[in-house]
Amino acid sequence: MSAAIGSLVSYGSDSDSENEPESNTGAEKVELVTPDATAHLKPLQSGKTMTLAVLNSAPEVAVKEAVLTGTHLDPSLKEVTYNPTFETMFAPEFGPMNPFKSQQMAAPRNMLSGYAEPAHLNDFMFEQQRRTFSTYGYALDPSVDTHHSSSNTYIGAVEEAEKNKGLTVFESGPKKTEKRKKVKGGDAEEIDNFLGPWAKYADEKDGAKPSEDEQKELDEITAKRQKKGRNEEEAPAEEKTILHVKDMYDYQGRSYLHVPQDVGINLRSAEAPDKCYLPKKQIHVWSGHTKGVSGIRLFPNSGHLLLSCSMDCKIKLWEVYSERRCIRTFIGHSKAVRDICFNNTGTQFLSAGYDRYLKLWDSETGQCISRFTNRKVPYCVKFNPDEDKQNLFVAGMSDKKIVQWDIRTGEVVQEYDRHLGAVNTITFVDENRRFVSTSDDKSLRVWEWDIPVDFKYIAEPSMHSMPAVTLSPNGKWLACQSMDNQILIFGAQNRFRLNKKKVFKGHMVAGYACQVDFSPDMSYVVSGDADGKLNIWDWKTTKLYHRIKAHDKVCISALWHPHETSKVITCGWDGQIKLWD
Repeated sequence: MSAAIGSLVSYGSDSDSENEPESNTGAEKVELVTPDATAHLKPLQSGKTMTLAVLNSAPEVAVKEAVLTGTHLDPSLKEVTYNPTFETMFAPEFGPMNPFKSQQMAAPRNMLSGYAEPAHLNDFMFEQQRRTFSTYGYALDPSVDTHHSSSNTYIGAVEEAEKNKGLTVFESGPKKTEKRKKVKGGDAEEIDNFLGPWAKYADEKDGAKPSEDEQKELDEITAKRQKKGRNEEEAPAEEKTILHVKDMYDYQGRSYLHVPQDVGINLRSAEAPDKCYLPKKQIHVWSGHTKGVSGIRLFPNSGHLLLSCSMDCKIKLWEVYSERRCIRTFIGHSKAVRDICFNNTGTQFLSAGYDRYLKLWDSETGQCISRFTNRKVPYCVKFNPDEDKQNLFVAGMSDKKIVQWDIRTGEVVQEYDRHLGAVNTITFVDENRRFVSTSDDKSLRVWEWDIPVDFKYIAEPSMHSMPAVTLSPNGKWLACQSMDNQILIFGAQNRFRLNKKKVFKGHMVAGYACQVDFSPDMSYVVSGDADGKLNIWDWKTTKLYHRIKAHDKVCISALWHPHETSKVITCGWDGQIKLWD
C-alpha cells in the first residue's frame, strides 16, 4: 500500500538503456520517490525520461481548520510566494470563523476607531493648526498632502478660511490702512526726528489739555463724584419702628424684655445644660423678612428674644418661646444690614449697615438713640462686654481699620490700623482684656484693649480668610470658619495656637461667612453651609454626626440656645429663620 502511494513509474527509452548492464536491458525500471501531496498540480518535466505522475489512491486527510479556511497563512509572513485566496488572507488566526464578523471588523486596528497610519507632523505645525481651529474655526485638512497639492484645502469654517486667506493665529492680519496721527516731536519709528515722549507738551504752558470728548467724559465723572459726596453728606435714612403686638406691657407693667418664667426652664440660670442632644426636626419657622437674613443674635443671658438683621434693610425682634411672634421691626438703614450686637443687658443694640452707618437702638421703644459713621462700610460691630465699658464699642471697617467709638460723645476715641484688608470679625477673649480680629488679609491679630498695636499676629502661607469667628462657652477656644471649607480651632488663652487635632471638615462654605456655634456643654459644633445645610460635628472626635437640609439658599448662621439641650436656630438667604429640636 505504501509503495503505491506517491510512486512514480517511468519507462526507459532505448538510448537510456544502452549504458545499462545487459542483464537489465529491456527490463522495466521502477523508481520510488518521497510522497508529495501537490505533485499532481505540478507540470510534468519534459526530458529524456517521460515521467507520469500517479494520483494518490488514498484520500487526503486534513484537519478541521484546513477544511474550513483553506491553507493556513502565517500572519507574521512578510512575503507570499503564491496568490492566496481572499478566504485564506482573511482567515482567523485561531479557532473557527466568526459568522457575524464584518469585513470592517476583520480589518487590522491599532486604535479604537480603526487603523491609524504613522505620519510625521511637526509639533509647531500641529499647535499652529490646533490654535487656529480653536480661534478661527478652520484648519488645514490633515488628510491632504499639502506638499504635493497646489491648493490648500480646509476643514471647519471653510468660508472664514477663504475670507482670511488661510491666516493662522501666528500670522499677523492685513495692516490697517488708516494712518496714525502725526505726533508733534516726531514718531518713535522715525528715530532721526524723534524728540521724546513729552515733546508734544513742550509749547503748552499749562500742560496737556484733554480733547472735547475727553473733557465731556471728565465732566460726567466729576458730576457723579460730587453727587455721591452730596448723598453721603445728606442726613441718613429716617428711623422708624413698628410694634406688631397689641400691648407693649402686660398687666404688671412689664415689657417684652422681661424674662418669662413659665417656659419650663430657668432662663435666669447661668448654668448650661448637663447633656446636649442632636436636633432632629424643624419645629418653627419665623418668616417676615423679604430678603436674605444676614445675622441673628439671642437676647443676652436668657435667650428669650431673637434679633435678626436682613438684606431688606430691616431689623426684627422675635419671641423664642410661647407664641413666637414678631414683636417689633426697626427701620432706619437705606441699605442691607450687615451686623447687629446687643449690649450686656439687652436694653440697647447696635446695627451696622452697608449705608455706612452704625446706629444705636433702644430694644424696648424702638427709638434710634444715635448714629455713627466714618464714611466707610462697617462689616462687624461689638460692644465692649465689660460692665464699666458699656459706653464703648468697636467696629471693623472696609478701610482696614478697627474704629472705637464712645456712645456718650459720638466721637472716635481709638483706631486700630494694622490690618491689610477689610476687617471681618471682632471677638473679645481673656475676660474681655483682649480682642481678636480677622481680616481679608488672611491673618488673625490679637489686640490689648485701647492699645492700637497688635501684640500677636498669626498668618501662615496655608491660611485662608476667616470671616466668621465664635468663642466657645468655656472661653478656651476660638472656632474660625476658614474659606478652605473647614473650621479651625485656635486657643483663646495666651498662645493663640492652632489646634491641629481639631479640624472640622465635610461642608462647603467657600465664599460665605457662615457663623459657627457650640452646644452649651461643648459636645457639638454647629455650622451652616453654602448648600443651605446645617452641619453638626462631635467636638471630641471632630466627626460629622448629622446634616440637615435647613434652607433653600445659604444657611448663613446657626445658634445653639444656651439654656436648651437640643434647640438650634438657623437663618438663611431664603429670608427664613428656623427653630430645630
